[in-house]
Amino acid sequence: MDNIAKLMGEMGQNARAASDQLRLAPAEQRANAIREAANAIEQASPAILEANQADMARGIAKEISPAFLDRMRLDVGRVKVMADALRTIADQPDPLGVELQSWQQPNGLRFRKVAVPIGVIGIVYESRPNVTADAAALCLRSGNTAILRGGSDALQTSLSIFKAFQAGVIAAGLPAHCVQLVAIADRAAVGHLLAGLDNCLDLMIPRGGKSLVDRVQREARIPVLSHLEGICHVYVHHAANSKMAREIVLNAKMRRVGICGAAECLLIDRACATALLPQIANDLHAAGCEMRGDAVAQALDERIIAATKSDWGHEFLAPVLAIRVVDDLQMAMDHIAHYGSAHTDCIITDDQAIAKTFQQSVDSAIVLHNASTQFADGGEFGFGAEIGIATGKLHARGPVGATQLTSYAYYVDGAGQTRPD
Repeated sequence: MDNIAKLMGEMGQNARAASDQLRLAPAEQRANAIREAANAIEQASPAILEANQADMARGIAKEISPAFLDRMRLDVGRVKVMADALRTIADQPDPLGVELQSWQQPNGLRFRKVAVPIGVIGIVYESRPNVTADAAALCLRSGNTAILRGGSDALQTSLSIFKAFQAGVIAAGLPAHCVQLVAIADRAAVGHLLAGLDNCLDLMIPRGGKSLVDRVQREARIPVLSHLEGICHVYVHHAANSKMAREIVLNAKMRRVGICGAAECLLIDRACATALLPQIANDLHAAGCEMRGDAVAQALDERIIAATKSDWGHEFLAPVLAIRVVDDLQMAMDHIAHYGSAHTDCIITDDQAIAKTFQQSVDSAIVLHNASTQFADGGEFGFGAEIGIATGKLHARGPVGATQLTSYAYYVDGAGQTRPD
């Protein structure tokens, strides 16, 4: 335990020292570091995949869920996507130094609100080893140093990615400690992060399941930017285009069932359910999706089994979908307000006024109209990647990219003004 405390303390001090240098690093140097990291990750692809195969083998032996294993799994294509995401982040405009507001007071003082780094960010995540690269790159682009702690199940993969990324940082002439990774699986390390590493840590970001986020929110002694469950709803309004509705529902649920943007509940208007729900059920059944519905939904299709109370507001992360027939827009929005997680919700309708009401009334970070919930992703927003989908209401909300990892300072310019008594 003493060794872990010493290790984590040193990591905090090193991160703070590197932060003082990184905040002054030119934008192009930070961007070049990310490009170098992308190249290094591609070159290290064989070693990364070998580490991933070992992690996957251990996961299979432990009988980890298929959805969890899918999030862990890498292949040549996914490594290429990871590297390309870094290049997209590097090519984005510099989020630092942006003048967010400016004004002048009658006394001649000029005020500027300018984007600055947050400082040192701790990121705890589960299963997805690609978060190692995404998080490191987003922090670097926004001038923040990062201390990463990946899940133990994918630790070797994360270490392999981290080594390649850090090589890129060094090649660009930045301090190696701009990005660090906790290389031990002991959960005591997380406790030290949550305590703030003797004031060396400015922000904690958890990305993972409910138990992880609950622990971070409960124990953290520093600010937390939370990424909660993705209990995503698709609401098919009676004015929806039937073909569009079928395509969106199928994609929202079954494209990738283990991601936070996967739909977990279908709400469909009673006025169109008789004709449309059996067609949607055909598509879902053919794709291997289990459907659990209310009594009305069951009566419309015999393949829909009875939903239990726990199926509403549940993140399945599996080929399972809860289905409820609703009377109208208000009933759908009431259901989302009660069972949703303020993550991502969607309405399918050709009625623009209804869509506007839904988007303005549903209090979620992402509210889609006529598009799949699987677009709840920083890359799809043009951010290159994301650290997570923030579901709180302070600082950042929705996909957290480089711009969302900045704070601001007020720069005040005068010409000798003094404040009168």
